[in-house]
Amino acid sequence: MSEDPKQTANAMWGGRFEAGPDAIMQAINASIGFDKRLYAQDIAGSRAHAAMLAATGIVDNSDAEAIRNGLAEILTEIEAGDFPFSVALEDIHMNVEARLKDKIGTPAGRLHTARSRNDQVATDFRLWVRDQCDAAIEGLRALIGALLVQAEAGADWVMPGFTHLQTAQPVTWGHHMMAYVEMLGRDLSRFRDARTRMNECPLGSAALAGTSFPIDRHMTAAALGFDRPTANSLDAVSDRDFALEFLAASAICATHLSRLSEELVIWSSAQFRFVAMSDKWSTGSSIMPQKRNPDAAELIRAKIGRILGATVALFTVMKGLPLAYSKDMQEDKEQVFDAADTLMLALAAMTGMISDLGVNRANLEAAAASGFSTATDLADWLVRAAGLPFRDAHHVTGTLVAQAEAKGCDLPDLTLEDMQAVHPAITAEVFGVLGVQNSVASRQSYGGTAPDQVRAQIARWKEILG
Repeated sequence: MSEDPKQTANAMWGGRFEAGPDAIMQAINASIGFDKRLYAQDIAGSRAHAAMLAATGIVDNSDAEAIRNGLAEILTEIEAGDFPFSVALEDIHMNVEARLKDKIGTPAGRLHTARSRNDQVATDFRLWVRDQCDAAIEGLRALIGALLVQAEAGADWVMPGFTHLQTAQPVTWGHHMMAYVEMLGRDLSRFRDARTRMNECPLGSAALAGTSFPIDRHMTAAALGFDRPTANSLDAVSDRDFALEFLAASAICATHLSRLSEELVIWSSAQFRFVAMSDKWSTGSSIMPQKRNPDAAELIRAKIGRILGATVALFTVMKGLPLAYSKDMQEDKEQVFDAADTLMLALAAMTGMISDLGVNRANLEAAAASGFSTATDLADWLVRAAGLPFRDAHHVTGTLVAQAEAKGCDLPDLTLEDMQAVHPAITAEVFGVLGVQNSVASRQSYGGTAPDQVRAQIARWKEILG
């Protein structure tokens, strides 16, 4: 005869409750549908806890060994897809503990000595988020590496630089790629910083006040790869800053990916034709056979909505909670799980797109020379060579731009006589600064677009990545 799930749940809660949960209460209370993703972290934490209980003499070595062996068997069952998850047992912690009792009997009941589900879930979740920080760091390193390859190939390819999506000044393809390297580099540092800050172990904080058992929290912290145990038990069980930091870093990173996606969408259009997406990252149209749609870029562009939504959701859950643990905090995981999955997918897809991206150098250069992109170079020359104050040089240059616009030509196509009619100090030397190649080569300030400056930044980032 099968066991009544109400009685099973009641037994896990303890003797204070005479009746099991109503079906609706069970549905709203249970988290096993999503927190089973924490199984590896839960089992690792329990194994470390059991070893510590034995080392401190709180449980017998034989019982601790049975617990650790039983937990190893449960891990194998879950990974094989053979584990009987039960909604009646609410969460991953109770499911594992109940299964352990099935396997080893009475010693299983000793595992929960000197801990609570409060510090258990705080530890499990922190371990999981720490793993996601590591995954994000590796994903970012891969994407930065792909951008460095693009930057190195096009360190001296000229293209238009834009402000307000209007042609501004010529830059190099390499310089543009390196702008995203800098953005993603900041993301890399944010995930690293967050990981360092979260690397403290809540295990042993128990429900909220610590425990009277002579536990060794430094032992369990070290066993789980933490730098140290948390210093305040109230804070430890109620803290979700680590998840909020992960979400915030993910949202900023997703914003950067969205910006790059938007540029890829624009650049791959028929009106720009700066780049071509490979077939692996494009789709066709059901009705228009000529279409090559940048769907992967568009989807990455949209992912920020999910990640930012998750961030706002968890901030909203946490904003008014008194110390210490409240059941509201069960709503902390689904958003983080989804955001992490979304970010890792977006990073992998963007890395693939950048690695396979075809760049049309000729179209980049043709566009760089249009739209009076060297007007600032002309103004700078008037300051340097003719001695004009910059504001006067700006006015002269604007007049020449208007004249070229009226003639339907670009600045280098004006004659010297045309230019001298606007200001007599202009000489034939000015044509040496009006070419886009000369323009980018002159931007030698640190962090500028000159090819040798771009190559210096590429070398710096190669050294950073190791």
